[in-house]
Amino acid sequence: MRQSLPLLFLLFLCTCACAQSSREYLELAELAHIEQMHMAPMRDGIRLRTDVYRPKTDKKVPVILSRTPYQMNGWVDGEERTRTYQRALDWVKAGYAYVVQNERGRYYSEGEWDILGTPTTDGYDAFTWLADRDWSNGNIGLLGCSSTAEWQMAVAALGHPALKAIVPQGYGAGVGKIGQFQEQGNWYRGGATQMLFIAWLYSVQHDPMRPRIPKTATREDLLRLQRFTDMAPEYPRVEWEDGLKTLPVQDIIRAQNGPKGIFEEMVTRTPNSKAWFEGGLYHDDMPFNVPAFWFTSWYDVSISPNLALFNHVRKNATTEAMRDEQFLVIAPTLHCAYTRATENTIVGERSVGDARLNYQEQIEAFFAQHLKNEEKQARPRVQYYVMGSNEWKSSTAWPPPAAKMQTLYLDSDGGANTLHGNGRLRAKAPEKDMPDAFFYDPMNPVPSYGGNVCCTGNAVKGGAFDQRVMETRNDILVYTTEPFANGVEIAGSIETTLYVSSDAKDTDFTVKLIDVAPDGTAYNLDETIQRVRYREGYDKEVLMEDGKVYKVDLTPMSTANYFKPGHSIRIEVSSSNFPRFDRNLNTGGRNYDESKGVVARNAVHHSVKYPSVVRIPVVE
Repeated sequence: MRQSLPLLFLLFLCTCACAQSSREYLELAELAHIEQMHMAPMRDGIRLRTDVYRPKTDKKVPVILSRTPYQMNGWVDGEERTRTYQRALDWVKAGYAYVVQNERGRYYSEGEWDILGTPTTDGYDAFTWLADRDWSNGNIGLLGCSSTAEWQMAVAALGHPALKAIVPQGYGAGVGKIGQFQEQGNWYRGGATQMLFIAWLYSVQHDPMRPRIPKTATREDLLRLQRFTDMAPEYPRVEWEDGLKTLPVQDIIRAQNGPKGIFEEMVTRTPNSKAWFEGGLYHDDMPFNVPAFWFTSWYDVSISPNLALFNHVRKNATTEAMRDEQFLVIAPTLHCAYTRATENTIVGERSVGDARLNYQEQIEAFFAQHLKNEEKQARPRVQYYVMGSNEWKSSTAWPPPAAKMQTLYLDSDGGANTLHGNGRLRAKAPEKDMPDAFFYDPMNPVPSYGGNVCCTGNAVKGGAFDQRVMETRNDILVYTTEPFANGVEIAGSIETTLYVSSDAKDTDFTVKLIDVAPDGTAYNLDETIQRVRYREGYDKEVLMEDGKVYKVDLTPMSTANYFKPGHSIRIEVSSSNFPRFDRNLNTGGRNYDESKGVVARNAVHHSVKYPSVVRIPVVE
């Protein structure tokens, strides 16, 4: 009987394989050894589910690793899923082992999950496990977008000898503190909470009381179970357009009868809380010594800190050779939508033309250099897409060296409210301060309309939309240049300084950058916000006093856009952009545990004494 066990096991595997009928799986099975449900051991005894797809060859091969918090089963709800098989097939054909691993605490992986606090040692231990396989050549590259990218930077800082290259795409939620950006993994912008994570965590975080697979389960058990037990809970659908309006903010998931989890602790943190610096985020005091091919996009939630991280590594990687192995692509798309660009790419409702690029070809060449020791292929340091002129351009740096900062001053006759007000952007500061005031009611916030956002369900649709529908509100200040006689291209960071006052203890100020066409169409390019209590830094909170004017520097925006002849640059200023960002209730309190707000009378000042400005990187 004992002698027949191996045969029975092989028959079992054959039965499973025969049940897979997709073209992708069958083609993959011809070319690759398919090894699912390895349980890779971590140093503390926790085991992570790891699926390996490796070429049928006697030669040792390099590894492409994608580590994910998402479902990776080949079977879900009794149906075969082929996305992983197709990706594995592409990389196996290119001569790599393709490996997918679930994060700690996700699905079949053991342990407890923390969205931004996953131990970096898990990544390090996974590299050791993979490098030690008898089929591995010891070279590992990391690939993925969003959650499969965001862990890459912090683990790269550990300096594992097998990690030879990374390709992070849409990686903002892995960026902690980089220079003036202290978003802590996209949780904040300017000290205000970005609400995308609340909707995302509702459907992702695992309740501590969820069912678990017994540790006594064998690999044979797991291979059988995955066909009909995918471990992915089915969460009831939530209309987040209404759900995110719940107050207090800390009760949003609870109000939907959602799962308990890490959100309950994270919502209590401030931008400088110690916990942000103890998990899996990359901060600018950490080393970096890995070749990287960075992919970002103009309408992603984290474009500015993403670009700041690229520049940080270009300047601070541990060796000159490593600083020279950093490359960047900036696409005109939404979050992780690079390969969905078409001959006529629509972002929101704006056409940005043919934004396609040979992504796979470039990534394969990058990995071939670093994982197979093949010859380096020439590639631009930076490839970026200019909207408006709708073309790919290249540069030796970001921003392009030809971009020079020009200052535009906010100006008005004291009535910049709405599209029909008298707000202006000019090259000279106004002599007299004629402030523009508005009432900000947190119970009637300015709705988010398009923008650089993801993951909020039906609450916010990302991309460019005509903002005129919003600009009839009296709590939006509108400042516009005269139409340009000649075209103007901008590429780089857009910096905004406002001089503001309020009768509230604390409030927010928001800014949008907009391209206005001759017919009035006003497409948003980027947006930002600043919680005024953090104007002097995120390590302290300084409330406001009625009657005083304060200087507020907002976190920079980013874009590359060509303003055609007859177009204008527009800046919108308000105090809310909801639910893109949480509402400041104006009380000076903790905000996340409050249900009632106060109406604030806010004002923007502009004069020689109070030079409220926007600085634009004009390509000369």
